[in-house]
Amino acid sequence: MAGIFGVSGLSFLLVTFFTPLLIWGLRVLKLTQPIRTELPPDHQAKRGTPLMAGLILLIGVAMSLQFHPAPLMTLLCVTFLLFSSIGFMDDFKKAAWQDPSGISGRAKLVLQFAFTVVLLFTLFHSFSLTSDITLFHAFQLHLPVYVYIVIMLLFVVGSANAINFTDGLDGLLINVAIPTYFFFFLISDKPEVQTFSLVMIGCLLGLFLYNIYPARAFMGDTGSLAIGGSLSILAVIEKVEILIPILFSVYLAEQFSVMLQVWYYKRTKLRLFKMAPIHYHFSLKYGWSENKIVMVFGFISWVSVLICWLLWKFVL
Repeated sequence: MAGIFGVSGLSFLLVTFFTPLLIWGLRVLKLTQPIRTELPPDHQAKRGTPLMAGLILLIGVAMSLQFHPAPLMTLLCVTFLLFSSIGFMDDFKKAAWQDPSGISGRAKLVLQFAFTVVLLFTLFHSFSLTSDITLFHAFQLHLPVYVYIVIMLLFVVGSANAINFTDGLDGLLINVAIPTYFFFFLISDKPEVQTFSLVMIGCLLGLFLYNIYPARAFMGDTGSLAIGGSLSILAVIEKVEILIPILFSVYLAEQFSVMLQVWYYKRTKLRLFKMAPIHYHFSLKYGWSENKIVMVFGFISWVSVLICWLLWKFVL
């Protein structure tokens, strides 16, 4: 266990040291964040901030594989890389062409569904994943394999995008994702999951130093989609499907706020929220600062993790 903490600490130090070099390189290449015109005025001032700092999280992939080169670790790292590659394509188009829309939403979804299908079938055929969902006290819901795969396919892609929505304020996703990774570290009996989760926490803490308000760089979809994909696959591996509404509560609130906003506007031509995702609503309606929103959402994430850990320990 001491070795895991050591490699996590080393990941933190490497990210802390190399992120300024990455930021410098992104500035030289003029790979900076274009800002959508509909965002609040304080966000317009962020135009020109280097994008794709999430590339630095690949240090975590390298450290994880180096420390624990096992098949399950390879799967986790491949998951991270696949979802990161989708985000990179999106970020590169945004930054290089200064186009806030990036690649099409359809293209991103097609790639996410394709990658997730491969990952789920790999889990079934090579890692003995079952199609059971544990409800309480070891009572399990037995589903046909293909029904389970379809449900998990929708869950992984939906959750990855929900987590991506959360990356809208300086430091927000990092502050919310660290508790979620910590949950998987706490509950898992798999050394690969423990190592990967703790290494990612170390990397995110290192990046947080440069992503906290006012951010010196944005992780972009390169980082946020990778975080989303890896956290979703961890939930599948650890069979905590029943806890997802609580464990992913912040991410789901962000995603559902967008869906509700669109649905309500189509019906009434009015806006349910000042702006969606919901973190913008707290800023525009209540005047919350970015740091306050980040702290409150992070606190909610820690509370969600505590509740899920208690349920996992005493109920599931």
